[in-house]
Amino acid sequence: MKSDIRVCSVWEETHERPVYTLSTTCPECGADAVNSAPAPFDPTDQYGEYRRALKRRSR
Repeated sequence: MKSDIRVCSVWEETHERPVYTLSTTCPECGADAVNSAPAPFDPTDQYGEYRRALKRRSR
């Protein structure tokens, strides 16, 4: 699920602290806003295959 909350992509260089918004641009500097949520899983997860197999088995 994608988060609706975004953060200014250049906040580290431009602002003192992260600037969060719901729009696609930063309200303070006008830079692009990016998704603030981390990825829900690691694509290089070495145990992902086993977790998915257990999930399929329990259905």
